Amino acid sequence: MLLVRGHAGGTALTGTIFERGEEPPTYRGAPNEAAPYVWVCDEFYQVESGGSATEIDGETIRVAFDTPMPRGFDTRDQALEAATEHIQTQFARVGVATDEVRIEVIKPDEEGEPEEAA
Repeated sequence: MLLVRGHAGGTALTGTIFERGEEPPTYRGAPNEAAPYVWVCDEFYQVESGGSATEIDGETIRVAFDTPMPRGFDTRDQALEAATEHIQTQFARVGVATDEVRIEVIKPDEEGEPEEAA
């Protein structure tokens, strides 16, 4: 299992890549269990009312969350590339430029020690 975390605007978003031999989540919409790598992460977007308050770049905004959309991949590199793009897209939805998002990949048993950064 790998955690892929994006940092930007004073906050962070973390998703999970389940690797070969690990049990990905099983719920409606989950990808084929045979996929060697499965990416799961929240999706969010800014709303005028409702949702949850969060602070981005010192400004409080309201965001709503969609059900995570798991995706299956054949290779670790494909999963990491999709995870990076997904996290950058979530931040872009709330006004943060993609080049301002710092990505780190963490093994949960080594939390806080990035494996690689993009």
